Formats: sequence, structure tokens, C-alpha cells
Amino acid sequence: MTPPPRTRARRLAAPLTAGVLAAGALTALPAAQAHAAGSVVKVTGGQGDWQLTVDGKPYQVKGLTWGPSIADADRYLPDLKSMGVNTIRTWGTDAGSKPLFDSAAAHGIKVIAGFWLQPGGGPGSGGCVNYLTDTAYKNQMLDEFPKWAQTYKDNPGVLMWDVGNESVLGLQNCYSGTELERQRDAYTAFVNDVAKRIHAVDPAHPVTSTDAWVGAWPYFKRNAPDLDLYAVNSYNAVCDVKSAWAQGGYSKPYIVTETGPAGEWEVPDDANGVPLEPGDRAKADGYTRAWDCVTGHRGVALGATMFHYGTEYDFGGIWFNLLPAGQRRLSYYAVKKAYGGDTSHDNTPPVVSAFTVEGDAGRVPAGRDLTLAVRAADPDGDPLSYEVLDNSMYVDNSKELTPLPFTDLGGGRLRVTAPDRPGVWKMYVKVTDGHGNVGVETRSVRVVPPTPDGTNLALGKPATASSYQTGYGDCPCPAGNAVDGDQKTRWASDWSDPQWIQVDLGARTAFRHVQLLWEASYAKAYTVRTSDDGQNWRTVRTVRDGDGGVDDLDVTGTGRYVRVEGTARGTGWGYSLYEFGVYG
Repeated sequence: MTPPPRTRARRLAAPLTAGVLAAGALTALPAAQAHAAGSVVKVTGGQGDWQLTVDGKPYQVKGLTWGPSIADADRYLPDLKSMGVNTIRTWGTDAGSKPLFDSAAAHGIKVIAGFWLQPGGGPGSGGCVNYLTDTAYKNQMLDEFPKWAQTYKDNPGVLMWDVGNESVLGLQNCYSGTELERQRDAYTAFVNDVAKRIHAVDPAHPVTSTDAWVGAWPYFKRNAPDLDLYAVNSYNAVCDVKSAWAQGGYSKPYIVTETGPAGEWEVPDDANGVPLEPGDRAKADGYTRAWDCVTGHRGVALGATMFHYGTEYDFGGIWFNLLPAGQRRLSYYAVKKAYGGDTSHDNTPPVVSAFTVEGDAGRVPAGRDLTLAVRAADPDGDPLSYEVLDNSMYVDNSKELTPLPFTDLGGGRLRVTAPDRPGVWKMYVKVTDGHGNVGVETRSVRVVPPTPDGTNLALGKPATASSYQTGYGDCPCPAGNAVDGDQKTRWASDWSDPQWIQVDLGARTAFRHVQLLWEASYAKAYTVRTSDDGQNWRTVRTVRDGDGGVDDLDVTGTGRYVRVEGTARGTGWGYSLYEFGVYG
């Protein structure tokens, strides 16, 4: 059995149900008339020579996972049809699924309809269930899933049922050792119970179960004989599935229910220590390669639903979506070509051939000018427009992309202001052609506090505070952590106002600059004060609009003690400083 992949969160934007991703901006076409009755779908043939049939005719799954809202099905399904797509896959089926099934049928598309089981989604997902003892949960699912199969079995949009998503792998977040093995056996036996229940109410559609790695298949082979076929999510390793199937001695065909370019968990780290995201051309090649490997396993691999027909425009959306913000990228056209869609009259996206950060991308001063160099061209000769964005995924786990004002310096050089918070950020350049196409490239930068002139008089000096957290997360976090020169340690106060931290410079000293490096729990309002005796204080700076990150304050002060007193927190937490520097 092959080992599981490393446990970085596998899915960057994994939807749980059929309609959780936001819709973009494609033109709707009128829906055709839906069929009146369901299809009969079968896995036919024998060992190594299987095929899927729909109403007796061979059917190869040429699919994409479905992202837009169900309400926008009529808007997007014509576009999918034009790509050569005949199948979409969802992760959840319930009372709201009917409009999607109806619209899919009306446009000649089938649905692999998912049923979500905990702990779905592989590494990083929660919802632990004890499949040996939790009879209430199992009975609930045994009632619910067949009910929806009974409800929709005669809908012509249904292709097959898919029970669970990446739970065999995901159970490693709940259990370990022999108990993990027992739970995996119990889970796959439960999937078999669900399959039998579904077959009892709907013998006309196959049942499969998706997991994140072929190492799950031995459990299904041992415990789930009633599955009609297997299913796997596999990205950069998709071309290894064929040999794993052969070595495993399996007697069922399979489909690939998610695939595409290498994911965050599969790529090497870049020079800043974060996953090196492939460029648009590499991503497009990833879809082509994946489809070639699926179709190369003739008689066993019955097709794929590649990831992802989604429109979200965020960290995960840029990594995987074919239509971020409704704009088509190279990957969209690669999938269209693979599935036999007509691309002869398409206007294709701009191609970014180079995207670099001028200077040292490992030491970008916070809040200072940053110049990006972009080389892009359009195959159709269209004029190009640029946009620059950043993302703080590796700073605070935010998925959002923030547009940045920039100055076009000419020659593909774009000047922006670097982020104000230290840490590794992703910078994105978006190039559009005015015809609904986009090219996107990204690079990481490590933002560091600017280095003030002069000597840090506070470094290593005694520091005290009104309070500090003694034990929470990475704490204890005493005041001394803010003057130790280590940007990984911090002072953290109680969660109330006001709070203060002060440093004893040892003697009355003149200073002209204060630098504060805030953790996420920053001060929205604070004062900087100085004192000769620690009792009588003079205010040298008042800040009322703090936004965290790095505060570089030019001040004029003299005293033995320098204090920062927070009067309004920027978050619901306390005040937290990585570093408190006083410069002479």
C-alpha cells in the first residue's frame, strides 16, 4: 500500500456541496427542454475491458467539478457543453439539488452526485466520527442518502452516486495506529452498507466512493464489494494511478474525480519557504497531462472530472479555477481542447512569460516601494491591461486577494507599495485582453521591517508591562520578548484596555525614532511616552488610526523610560508586539 501524501491541507478551495462557490460573469444561453425520464447507467464488460454505458451507449466521463451556485446552472452549463464537457461532479446532494439536475439534463450533461461523509476532505478536515460505535450518525446517513437517491433516481441528469470524499485519508486526523486501521475498515464497510441501500432503491445508477489516494483502495477492495467502481482524487500523481491499480490486483474500474496541475501539497518550496505555485502554462499542461494519463488506461479508467469549474477569485481560485472572476485562462482552453471542444475560433488568453521582483525578494522593506517586472504578450495581438494584487495566506491564512494601486513605469515594470506587515506574502499580476481572458502569475516576497538608522537603544534592556499572557498558544509572552531582537517572539497583554509596555534604557537618553512591529493583535490607538523616573510621563506621539504591521515613528524624546500605552485594541484580543525598538 502506498503511503499517504504529506498532511498539508489538501484542498485550497474545496467546496462541500454543489453550490458553494460564487458565480462569475458568463452570458446565459436559453436552456433546452429537459428529458422526461432517467437514464440507465451501467458498468459493463470484464476485467481490464470495462466501459460505462448510458442507455446502452458507451460513455466516457469528460467532466469538471462544479463550482457556481445552483441558481446559475443555466448560465454556465452551456459554456461547459461548448467545452466538450459531458459530466459535472458535486460534493453534496439534498433537497436543493433538483434545479442542477434538471438544468444538466436540459443541456445534455450528467451529474456525479456526491454524498458528504465526515471527516471529508482529507488532511486538514474535521468532523471526526467513530465508525465503530456511532450508530446514530451512521443510521442518519443510511436513511438520508438513499432518500435522495430515491428522490432523484428518475432524473435524467443523474449519472452515478459518489459516497464520501477523502475520508479514508482524513481519518488520520482523528485516529492513529491500530485504531486508525480499525476505523478505516469500519468506514469503508459503512460505505458498502450505503451502497447496498442505494442499489436497493436505485438499481439503474452505479455507486462509487472517492478518496484522496490510491492507498485507500485496499480498504474498499476488502470491505466494499458492492461499489460498482472506485474513484480517486489525484493531481500531480495522477499518472501513477495506472500502475497502482495494476499492482493492487483490483477487479473494478475507476474514475478520477479530481485532477489537474500540481497542488500546494505537491510542489517544492520557493526561496521564501512557501509552496512554489506553477505558472499558467504549467497549469494548463497539467490538465493536458492528466487527461492523457486517464485516457491512457484503456478499459479501466472510465474518465475524469477535473478540478475546477469555479469562479472564485482568491488564493485557491487562482491556483485551480478555470474561470477566476469569470475570466478564462490557459487552463480553460487546455481542458476544452482535451475534451474535443471547438477551439478554432477562440480568442485566447495573454501569456505571462516572466514575472520577477526587482531587488531581493527575500528582504522587502515593509511599506516601501516595490517594483515588479512583467513580460506578457497576447497571441491574438490584443492590447493588455494590468492589475497587481497581494495575498497574506502565509501571514494570517487569509484567502483574499487585495488589489493594489500601482504606477506603470513602462517596459512591463510596475511599482507598488509593499505590504506593511512582515512575513511572506504572495504578489499577483493579472493581465487581461478585453475579451474575457486572463493570464495570472504569482511570486512570493518576504516582507521585513525597514532597518532604521542608528542604534536600537532598547535591545536587550529591561522591559515591563501592565500584564502579559502566561500560557496561551506560543506564550508565555512577557515584556522582554519585545526587546530581544527576535521577530518570532512577542509580548502579549491581557484582553482589555488600557495596557502598556515600557523599556528601561538605563539612563536619561535622547532618541529620535520608535519602531513597533505588531503581531496580528495590534493597537488601533496608542501613545508613546517618556519619563525620567518612571512616574511622571511626557507624551511624544499619539496614534489614533493604527492598522498594525510596522509602525515607524519619527519622534523627539529624551528620558530613561519609554512606554507604549495602548488605549484601543484593533482586535478582540489583547495587544501583541514582536519588537519594540527605540533608536538614537
